[in-house]
Amino acid sequence: MTAASPGPTTAPVRGAGRWAVLAVLCASLLLVAMDATILNVALPSLIADLRPGGMAQLWIIDIYGLVLGGLLVTCGAVGDRFGRKALFLTGFVLFGAASVLAATSDSSVQLIAGRVLLGIGGAMVMPSTLSLIRTVFTDPRERALAIGIWAAVAGAGACVGPLVGGVLVERFGWAAAFWVNVPVVVVTVLAGLRLLPEYRAPQTGPLDWPGALLSVAGIVALAWGIKHVAKGGPSVADVAILLLGLALLAFFARRQLSAHDPLLDVRLFRNGPFLAAALATLLAMLAIGSALFLLSLWLQYVHGYSPSQAGLRTLPSAAAMLTGSLCSPWVMHRLGVRTVLALGLGALVAAFLLLALTPQPTTYPVVAAVLALLGLGDGLAMTAAASVLVASVPAPRAGQAGAVSETAYELGVGLGVALLGSIHAAAYTRHMTRLPLPGPDAATARSSIGAAVDLAAHTPAPTGPAILTTARSAFDAALTTTAFVSAGIVVVVTCLVVWLVPRGLRVTGGH
Repeated sequence: MTAASPGPTTAPVRGAGRWAVLAVLCASLLLVAMDATILNVALPSLIADLRPGGMAQLWIIDIYGLVLGGLLVTCGAVGDRFGRKALFLTGFVLFGAASVLAATSDSSVQLIAGRVLLGIGGAMVMPSTLSLIRTVFTDPRERALAIGIWAAVAGAGACVGPLVGGVLVERFGWAAAFWVNVPVVVVTVLAGLRLLPEYRAPQTGPLDWPGALLSVAGIVALAWGIKHVAKGGPSVADVAILLLGLALLAFFARRQLSAHDPLLDVRLFRNGPFLAAALATLLAMLAIGSALFLLSLWLQYVHGYSPSQAGLRTLPSAAAMLTGSLCSPWVMHRLGVRTVLALGLGALVAAFLLLALTPQPTTYPVVAAVLALLGLGDGLAMTAAASVLVASVPAPRAGQAGAVSETAYELGVGLGVALLGSIHAAAYTRHMTRLPLPGPDAATARSSIGAAVDLAAHTPAPTGPAILTTARSAFDAALTTTAFVSAGIVVVVTCLVVWLVPRGLRVTGGH
């Protein structure tokens, strides 16, 4: 298949029209970002209704991000070749249809299938948002502000997902977390048809479909391997799949190096700031994705809050994310990219150390401070990273910058749940000792805190309360273990990012 005939935007977007375009893009981005975390607080009621197993629960939560992340490189290239507006609108229509499929699920298999289709639709939408910003906002200072708003919406969407999900689940059931997408999709598509400019890069090369399959298979295999290896006691097949994912991605990179018109110009990663920006985005979303997943469960299972109450208590992350994202362009202009990235990632280290070093039992004021630090750090780091990625490529290649940014974003959320969620699950199981239960029931209680709480509710006193106390203590202790691991990961990556970014680098028109 060859690309459509080249063509720039249909007409320059001037004046307030640019900000109207940004509003449409942000409305779509908000939904796609919310769907990465909206099920966190819906999981208990979903478990009670569909009865998914422990592994099915993890897949329901993170398959969306893994599928989306796997397809972003391909979708970014498709948008550059065949039209960013067309890809955006097609993807958002699919996103709405998949929401209906997920909302009407009567089994975990159907729900996972709906989440897969949501990921495909989201993959078509997300690269288009950043690449269209690159096309519409040509002034570096103005573009930095637009990216700050974009990052604020992306991050806040992930943060407010638990709150929106909690309110909807409590009042209307877990399916409402999907039904809410439909009217927003309809309005946004209609507005997009009128407001969005079309853009096709001046390219005539055919799309590299074998390369696309390699990238998708490699990312999914890598994520699957990390998930199962991190859980503990991996099988030979788990390790083989992890190695296969690495091999496929290496083959993909080699293929792109020799391609005349690559899906992704992997030479960009030889640019230190570009690589640092991708790593910072991945790390920022890994931190906030895993924290929102685990702390939402902590609020509901350990403290007994309702879904809406739990969602409300995650708002410090959203407020801090907005603050960090909107302040980041101003700080970047004055202090440079490296300082902003160091400040943002340093806030993540502080958050995890606070959670790890606080004596048990963990209290909500500590959790609120942790969420605020994570949100502030994510807002600063994500905006700076997105600005670097967009500034590193010419406008015809903006889809590649968007694909890298969004791949790091979604893989960060998905791998945060998969990797750190699996580490937490393994630590929880290790702490679930001396249960006053027979073998099968003890195994059930050790599988997840949701299963333990459900078992405790159906077990008479004094055994039932004893199960509940042990499970809550084990979950809290596992949080400490996971926070120490997370802090170590962030410290290592932060040092690498600071080393890769030269002092004084600016992307907002400064010197």
